Amino acid sequence: MKSLVFLLLVAAANARVFERCEWARVLKSYGMDGYRGYSLANWVCLTQWESEYTTTKINHNTDGSTDYGIFQINSRWWCNDGQTKTSNGCNLSCSDLLTDNVAMAINCAKRVVRDPKGIEAWVAWRDRCKNKDLSRYLAGCRL
Repeated sequence: MKSLVFLLLVAAANARVFERCEWARVLKSYGMDGYRGYSLANWVCLTQWESEYTTTKINHNTDGSTDYGIFQINSRWWCNDGQTKTSNGCNLSCSDLLTDNVAMAINCAKRVVRDPKGIEAWVAWRDRCKNKDLSRYLAGCRL
């Protein structure tokens, strides 16, 4: 428990907040444009509303689980935080989702979207992105 708290404090001290177009380029470089049928704009929209493109974002939920990182990956289902009874579907520590190296977070997001709920696993996507004009999320990015 102490080591997790320490890791979270270190992560918070080294927060990375991506600029929108920079984040879109990173997502594209990891093959997220069109991944499982979701455009790049969907992923940029999702992460805008989940974390404001912040790698160290943490949100504690009323059910006792916690959401981690730029995608707000949930500890009950997708990662192990040492506190929540978890399925650990991404087979990683939640602290791995809080680093500036976003490869693990992106790979975990790909795993989440392969689940039957797909991208609808993210409440922010359902509330803010689904059936919306998402063109503004890539506007001016020259991708």
